[in-house]
Amino acid sequence: MATYLEFEKKIEAIQDEIVAAYAIANMELVEKHQNELHREVNRTFGSLSDFQKLQLARHPDRPYSLDYIKLLMCNAYEIHGDRAFRDDPAILCYLGWIDGQKTMVIGEQKGRGQKNKIKRNFGMPNPEGYRKALRAVRLAEKFDIPVLMLIDTPGAYPGLGAEERGQSEAIARNLFEFVAIKVPMVSIVIGEGGSGGALAIGVADKLAMLRYSVFSVISPEGCSAILWDDPTKVEDATKALKITPNDLYEHKLIDDILEEPLIGAHRDKETTAQAIKKYFLQTVATLREKTIEQMLDERYVRLTAVGAYTE
Repeated sequence: MATYLEFEKKIEAIQDEIVAAYAIANMELVEKHQNELHREVNRTFGSLSDFQKLQLARHPDRPYSLDYIKLLMCNAYEIHGDRAFRDDPAILCYLGWIDGQKTMVIGEQKGRGQKNKIKRNFGMPNPEGYRKALRAVRLAEKFDIPVLMLIDTPGAYPGLGAEERGQSEAIARNLFEFVAIKVPMVSIVIGEGGSGGALAIGVADKLAMLRYSVFSVISPEGCSAILWDDPTKVEDATKALKITPNDLYEHKLIDDILEEPLIGAHRDKETTAQAIKKYFLQTVATLREKTIEQMLDERYVRLTAVGAYTE
Protein backbone atom coordinates (compact mmCIF):
# COMPACT_ATOMS: atom_id res chain seq x y z
CA MET A 1 0.00 0.00 0.00
CA ALA A 2 1.10 3.55 -0.76
CA THR A 3 2.32 5.67 2.15
CA TYR A 4 0.97 9.21 2.35
CA LEU A 5 2.61 12.03 4.27
CA GLU A 6 0.63 14.42 6.46
CA PHE A 7 0.39 17.10 3.77
CA GLU A 8 -0.89 14.50 1.26
CA LYS A 9 -4.02 13.53 3.22
CA LYS A 10 -6.39 15.25 0.77
CA ILE A 11 -4.74 13.40 -2.10
CA GLU A 12 -5.16 10.12 -0.21
CA ALA A 13 -8.86 10.85 0.36
CA ILE A 14 -9.44 11.53 -3.36
CA GLN A 15 -7.53 8.35 -4.28
CA ASP A 16 -9.86 6.39 -1.98
CA GLU A 17 -12.87 7.96 -3.69
CA ILE A 18 -11.51 6.94 -7.10
CA VAL A 19 -11.09 3.34 -5.90
CA ALA A 20 -14.65 3.37 -4.57
CA ALA A 21 -15.96 4.78 -7.87
CA TYR A 22 -14.18 2.02 -9.79
CA ALA A 23 -15.71 -0.57 -7.45
CA ILE A 24 -19.23 0.49 -8.48
CA ALA A 25 -18.17 0.94 -12.13
CA ASN A 26 -19.24 4.62 -12.17
CA MET A 27 -16.84 5.97 -14.80
CA GLU A 28 -18.38 9.45 -14.73
CA LEU A 29 -17.60 9.67 -11.03
CA VAL A 30 -14.11 8.28 -11.66
CA GLU A 31 -13.40 11.02 -14.19
CA LYS A 32 -14.71 13.68 -11.81
CA HIS A 33 -12.45 12.50 -8.98
CA GLN A 34 -9.44 12.19 -11.32
CA ASN A 35 -9.86 15.83 -12.27
CA GLU A 36 -10.06 16.70 -8.59
CA LEU A 37 -6.91 14.68 -7.98
CA HIS A 38 -5.03 16.48 -10.75
CA ARG A 39 -5.96 19.88 -9.28
CA GLU A 40 -5.09 18.83 -5.74
CA VAL A 41 -1.69 17.39 -6.78
CA ASN A 42 -0.79 20.63 -8.58
CA ARG A 43 -1.95 22.71 -5.61
CA THR A 44 -0.12 20.63 -3.01
CA PHE A 45 3.14 19.98 -4.83
CA GLY A 46 3.28 23.40 -6.44
CA SER A 47 3.95 25.12 -3.12
CA LEU A 48 5.95 22.72 -0.97
CA SER A 49 7.93 24.07 1.98
CA ASP A 50 11.57 23.10 2.52
CA PHE A 51 10.50 20.82 5.37
CA GLN A 52 7.96 19.04 3.16
CA LYS A 53 10.67 18.49 0.55
CA LEU A 54 12.84 16.99 3.30
CA GLN A 55 9.98 14.63 4.15
CA LEU A 56 9.78 13.56 0.50
CA ALA A 57 13.55 12.97 0.41
CA ARG A 58 13.10 10.62 3.38
CA HIS A 59 9.85 9.03 2.15
CA PRO A 60 9.81 5.33 3.12
CA ASP A 61 8.76 4.35 -0.42
CA ARG A 62 11.35 6.51 -2.17
CA PRO A 63 13.60 4.51 -4.55
CA TYR A 64 16.99 3.62 -3.11
CA SER A 65 20.25 3.01 -4.97
CA LEU A 66 19.53 -0.70 -5.50
CA ASP A 67 16.17 0.15 -7.08
CA TYR A 68 17.86 2.39 -9.63
CA ILE A 69 20.66 -0.12 -10.24
CA LYS A 70 18.07 -2.76 -11.13
CA LEU A 71 16.23 -0.35 -13.44
CA LEU A 72 19.34 1.09 -15.11
CA MET A 73 21.86 -1.72 -15.44
CA CYS A 74 22.08 -5.01 -17.27
CA ASN A 75 24.65 -7.77 -16.75
CA ALA A 76 25.51 -6.13 -13.46
CA TYR A 77 28.11 -7.73 -11.20
CA GLU A 78 28.45 -6.67 -7.57
CA ILE A 79 31.87 -5.95 -6.10
CA HIS A 80 32.30 -6.81 -2.43
CA GLY A 81 34.81 -5.87 0.25
CA ASP A 82 37.57 -3.33 0.76
CA ARG A 83 40.36 -5.96 0.72
CA ALA A 84 41.31 -4.86 4.24
CA PHE A 85 38.54 -5.49 6.79
CA ARG A 86 35.12 -6.58 5.48
CA ASP A 87 32.28 -5.82 3.11
CA ASP A 88 30.05 -2.89 4.07
CA PRO A 89 26.43 -3.47 2.92
CA ALA A 90 25.66 0.25 3.32
CA ILE A 91 27.60 0.94 0.10
CA LEU A 92 26.93 -0.93 -3.14
CA CYS A 93 29.39 -1.22 -6.03
CA TYR A 94 28.15 -2.67 -9.32
CA LEU A 95 29.97 -3.09 -12.62
CA GLY A 96 27.70 -3.47 -15.64
CA TRP A 97 26.13 -1.77 -18.64
CA ILE A 98 23.81 1.23 -18.98
CA ASP A 99 22.46 1.43 -22.53
CA GLY A 100 25.63 -0.09 -23.98
CA GLN A 101 27.92 2.07 -21.83
CA LYS A 102 30.08 0.04 -19.48
CA THR A 103 29.66 1.69 -16.08
CA MET A 104 30.71 1.45 -12.45
CA VAL A 105 27.82 2.41 -10.17
CA ILE A 106 28.47 3.18 -6.51
CA GLY A 107 25.49 3.84 -4.27
CA GLU A 108 24.57 4.24 -0.63
CA GLN A 109 21.75 1.88 0.39
CA LYS A 110 19.43 2.54 3.34
CA GLY A 111 17.54 -0.74 3.24
CA ARG A 112 13.80 -1.39 3.24
CA GLY A 113 12.12 -3.27 6.07
CA GLN A 114 13.46 -3.86 9.56
CA LYS A 115 15.94 -6.65 8.73
CA ASN A 116 17.32 -4.85 5.68
CA LYS A 117 17.63 -1.55 7.50
CA ILE A 118 19.75 -3.25 10.16
CA LYS A 119 21.77 -5.10 7.52
CA ARG A 120 22.45 -1.85 5.65
CA ASN A 121 23.03 0.06 8.90
CA PHE A 122 20.27 2.49 7.87
CA GLY A 123 22.44 3.73 5.01
CA MET A 124 25.26 4.93 7.27
CA PRO A 125 28.55 3.58 5.87
CA ASN A 126 31.52 2.49 7.92
CA PRO A 127 35.07 3.35 6.78
CA GLU A 128 35.36 0.00 4.97
CA GLY A 129 32.43 1.10 2.82
CA TYR A 130 34.27 4.19 1.64
CA ARG A 131 37.41 2.12 1.08
CA LYS A 132 35.35 -0.31 -1.00
CA ALA A 133 34.11 2.66 -3.06
CA LEU A 134 37.69 3.83 -3.58
CA ARG A 135 38.70 0.33 -4.63
CA ALA A 136 35.85 0.25 -7.17
CA VAL A 137 36.76 3.69 -8.55
CA ARG A 138 40.40 2.66 -8.98
CA LEU A 139 39.23 -0.48 -10.80
CA ALA A 140 37.08 1.68 -13.09
CA GLU A 141 40.05 3.95 -13.79
CA LYS A 142 42.24 0.96 -14.67
CA PHE A 143 39.80 -0.14 -17.38
CA ASP A 144 38.67 3.35 -18.46
CA ILE A 145 35.09 2.93 -17.19
CA PRO A 146 33.01 6.01 -16.21
CA VAL A 147 31.61 6.15 -12.67
CA LEU A 148 28.08 6.96 -11.51
CA MET A 149 27.68 7.62 -7.78
CA LEU A 150 24.26 7.70 -6.07
CA ILE A 151 24.17 9.60 -2.78
CA ASP A 152 21.55 8.67 -0.18
CA THR A 153 22.66 8.68 3.45
CA PRO A 154 21.84 10.49 6.71
CA GLY A 155 25.62 10.57 7.28
CA ALA A 156 28.64 8.38 7.91
CA TYR A 157 28.25 5.96 10.83
CA PRO A 158 29.52 7.66 14.05
CA GLY A 159 30.04 4.46 16.07
CA LEU A 160 33.11 3.72 18.18
CA GLY A 161 34.29 0.91 15.88
CA ALA A 162 34.01 3.16 12.84
CA GLU A 163 36.10 5.83 14.52
CA GLU A 164 38.67 3.25 15.62
CA ARG A 165 39.01 2.04 12.03
CA GLY A 166 39.57 5.56 10.71
CA GLN A 167 36.23 6.97 9.58
CA SER A 168 37.49 10.51 9.04
CA GLU A 169 40.63 9.27 7.26
CA ALA A 170 38.57 7.08 4.90
CA ILE A 171 36.34 10.00 3.93
CA ALA A 172 39.28 12.36 3.52
CA ARG A 173 41.15 9.77 1.44
CA ASN A 174 38.24 9.56 -1.00
CA LEU A 175 38.09 13.34 -1.31
CA PHE A 176 41.80 13.40 -2.05
CA GLU A 177 41.90 10.44 -4.44
CA PHE A 178 38.71 11.13 -6.44
CA VAL A 179 40.02 14.50 -7.62
CA ALA A 180 42.68 12.79 -9.72
CA ILE A 181 40.76 9.76 -11.06
CA LYS A 182 41.21 9.78 -14.86
CA VAL A 183 37.71 8.72 -15.93
CA PRO A 184 34.41 10.68 -16.10
CA MET A 185 32.69 10.82 -12.70
CA VAL A 186 29.08 11.82 -12.10
CA SER A 187 27.46 12.05 -8.67
CA ILE A 188 23.70 12.40 -8.07
CA VAL A 189 21.88 12.95 -4.77
CA ILE A 190 18.81 10.70 -5.03
CA GLY A 191 17.45 11.19 -1.51
CA GLU A 192 19.25 12.44 1.55
CA GLY A 193 22.82 13.73 1.30
CA GLY A 194 24.14 14.04 4.82
CA SER A 195 27.49 15.57 5.80
CA GLY A 196 30.77 13.74 5.14
CA GLY A 197 28.89 10.56 4.39
CA ALA A 198 27.65 12.20 1.21
CA LEU A 199 30.85 14.10 0.41
CA ALA A 200 32.85 10.87 0.38
CA ILE A 201 31.21 9.85 -2.90
CA GLY A 202 30.35 13.38 -4.02
CA VAL A 203 33.65 14.44 -5.59
CA ALA A 204 32.96 14.28 -9.33
CA ASP A 205 33.00 16.19 -12.59
CA LYS A 206 29.29 16.88 -12.16
CA LEU A 207 27.18 16.91 -8.99
CA ALA A 208 23.41 16.88 -9.53
CA MET A 209 20.34 16.46 -7.32
CA LEU A 210 16.87 15.10 -7.90
CA ARG A 211 14.05 17.63 -7.41
CA TYR A 212 13.02 16.24 -4.01
CA SER A 213 16.44 15.48 -2.54
CA VAL A 214 18.42 17.36 0.11
CA PHE A 215 22.13 17.95 0.70
CA SER A 216 23.42 19.36 3.99
CA VAL A 217 26.34 19.57 6.35
CA ILE A 218 24.16 18.36 9.24
CA SER A 219 20.64 17.03 9.64
CA PRO A 220 17.98 19.60 10.57
CA GLU A 221 17.38 17.61 13.77
CA GLY A 222 21.07 17.91 14.69
CA CYS A 223 21.08 21.59 13.80
CA SER A 224 18.03 22.40 15.94
CA ALA A 225 19.49 20.45 18.86
CA ILE A 226 22.82 22.31 18.69
CA LEU A 227 21.55 25.84 17.99
CA TRP A 228 18.30 25.91 19.99
CA ASP A 229 18.34 22.74 22.11
CA ASP A 230 14.76 22.38 20.92
CA PRO A 231 13.52 19.51 18.69
CA THR A 232 10.44 21.53 17.70
CA LYS A 233 12.68 23.88 15.69
CA VAL A 234 13.33 21.31 12.95
CA GLU A 235 11.29 23.20 10.35
CA ASP A 236 13.13 26.44 11.12
CA ALA A 237 16.46 24.63 10.88
CA THR A 238 15.50 23.07 7.54
CA LYS A 239 14.72 26.50 6.10
CA ALA A 240 17.86 28.11 7.55
CA LEU A 241 20.21 25.38 6.30
CA LYS A 242 19.28 25.95 2.61
CA ILE A 243 19.42 22.24 1.80
CA THR A 244 17.09 22.03 -1.19
CA PRO A 245 18.32 21.77 -4.81
CA ASN A 246 17.12 25.26 -5.76
CA ASP A 247 19.03 26.89 -2.91
CA LEU A 248 22.18 24.87 -3.56
CA TYR A 249 22.05 25.54 -7.30
CA GLU A 250 21.61 29.26 -6.65
CA HIS A 251 24.74 29.23 -4.49
CA LYS A 252 26.65 27.23 -7.17
CA LEU A 253 27.19 24.26 -4.87
CA ILE A 254 25.67 21.81 -7.37
CA ASP A 255 25.74 21.74 -11.15
CA ASP A 256 22.25 20.56 -12.14
CA ILE A 257 18.77 19.72 -10.85
CA LEU A 258 17.17 16.59 -12.29
CA GLU A 259 13.41 16.58 -12.68
CA GLU A 260 11.39 13.77 -11.18
CA PRO A 261 7.61 13.27 -11.30
CA LEU A 262 5.71 16.09 -9.59
CA ILE A 263 4.28 13.65 -7.03
CA GLY A 264 7.69 12.16 -6.27
CA ALA A 265 10.04 9.47 -7.54
CA HIS A 266 8.40 6.86 -5.30
CA ARG A 267 5.25 7.03 -7.44
CA ASP A 268 7.05 6.70 -10.77
CA LYS A 269 10.43 5.02 -10.36
CA GLU A 270 10.88 4.23 -14.05
CA THR A 271 10.55 7.87 -15.18
CA THR A 272 13.04 9.00 -12.54
CA ALA A 273 15.48 6.25 -13.52
CA GLN A 274 15.26 7.38 -17.14
CA ALA A 275 16.09 10.96 -16.09
CA ILE A 276 19.17 9.71 -14.22
CA LYS A 277 20.25 7.59 -17.18
CA LYS A 278 19.82 10.42 -19.68
CA TYR A 279 21.80 12.85 -17.52
CA PHE A 280 24.60 10.37 -16.89
CA LEU A 281 25.04 9.32 -20.51
CA GLN A 282 24.91 12.91 -21.81
CA THR A 283 27.44 14.05 -19.22
CA VAL A 284 29.81 11.17 -20.00
CA ALA A 285 29.57 11.91 -23.74
CA THR A 286 30.44 15.57 -23.10
CA LEU A 287 33.37 14.68 -20.82
CA ARG A 288 34.71 12.16 -23.35
CA GLU A 289 35.16 15.02 -25.83
CA LYS A 290 37.79 16.55 -23.55
CA THR A 291 41.34 15.37 -22.98
CA ILE A 292 42.05 13.78 -19.60
CA GLU A 293 44.10 16.83 -18.64
CA GLN A 294 41.24 19.20 -19.48
CA MET A 295 38.75 17.05 -17.58
CA LEU A 296 40.94 16.92 -14.45
CA ASP A 297 41.72 20.65 -14.60
CA GLU A 298 38.03 21.53 -14.88
CA ARG A 299 37.18 19.13 -12.04
CA TYR A 300 39.81 20.76 -9.84
CA VAL A 301 38.62 24.29 -10.67
CA ARG A 302 35.00 23.31 -10.02
CA LEU A 303 35.78 21.82 -6.61
CA THR A 304 38.06 24.61 -5.42
CA ALA A 305 35.53 27.28 -6.46
CA VAL A 306 33.03 26.03 -3.88
CA GLY A 307 32.42 28.40 -1.00
CA ALA A 308 33.68 31.88 -0.15
CA TYR A 309 36.21 33.21 2.30
CA THR A 310 38.08 36.41 3.21
CA GLU A 311 41.62 36.74 4.46
